Amino acid sequence: MPDNSEANIATADALTLLLHNQHAICAAIEEVTKWLSENGEVSIAANAIGAMETLDANAQDITDAIMRLRQSSPS
Repeated sequence: MPDNSEANIATADALTLLLHNQHAICAAIEEVTKWLSENGEVSIAANAIGAMETLDANAQDITDAIMRLRQSSPS
């Protein structure tokens, strides 16, 4: 069984990969939102913007958690 520092490192690594995926999803939503706006789908684009705002807010919390996990693991 891995010790706590190994578990923290593994968790931080997994969260980092999820964070990268989250950034990619946000970028894709941004592109779709731009297309929607340009094609008159303003209300749908507004919903997509709300989703991006949620992704952005959660990204900061995930980043903070990653930093706490990495700081609690001895180098």
